[in-house]
Amino acid sequence: MTTTIESAPPDPFGSPADAGASTTGPAVEVTAVYRTFEQDTAPVRALRGADLSVRSGEFVAVMGPSGCGKSTMLNLVAGLDVPDEGEVVIAGESLAGRSENELAIMRRQHVGIVFQFFNLLEGMTVLENVVMPAVIAGRKRKVAESRARDLLDLLGIGDKAKQAPGVLSGGQRQRLAIARALANEPTIVLADEPTGALDSEGGEEILELFRRLHHGGQTILLVTHDQPVADAAERIVRMKDGRVDDDGLG
Repeated sequence: MTTTIESAPPDPFGSPADAGASTTGPAVEVTAVYRTFEQDTAPVRALRGADLSVRSGEFVAVMGPSGCGKSTMLNLVAGLDVPDEGEVVIAGESLAGRSENELAIMRRQHVGIVFQFFNLLEGMTVLENVVMPAVIAGRKRKVAESRARDLLDLLGIGDKAKQAPGVLSGGQRQRLAIARALANEPTIVLADEPTGALDSEGGEEILELFRRLHHGGQTILLVTHDQPVADAAERIVRMKDGRVDDDGLG
């Protein structure tokens, strides 16, 4: 990875000018993507020519009924899946024709993912869960640990650094997942139903964190079926039948 941190990291909750997340051009461009999954009974056409553009520094929520293709869209942006047709561009770089290894490198450089059910490494400490992605990306361990401690402090769980994820509450576990997603200063944070496994209080705490990250200039693409969760974003995109039905741009 070309970007390294040799001093204290920028505050992800600071002003957009301080965050350094904004760049010229869109962070994400999805153009005319199709994705069909072959099933025993009949093919499932998850995406049918979907388009999506997310500007750098924007907070976008994607809504739609079950089966509309919103999670498939998120997986394509993350490079976890590839379209049958169409193109996905992240930070000006097309994902077309890339190998699995090249897509993994792209994720380490540009994408932080927050899952509904956390996907934490239970055999590691809270600190190690945040350090590991940065070390895998090629950062020096001392630098990675410094940023990890700063992120845990900023997210209010710095005192849990030596504990196992299993002792944390649901809200604290999702805070840890967010810290891990921010470890490599990603171009975009992708969140798949990030409040779905939390109670209402824990869910609101996580939404407030996303609002603060957005205020600091972080680009966020969130998928949800819950209107109050979507309302935390500055723009709501609605999907239906594998396409973007309303891009929220008026």
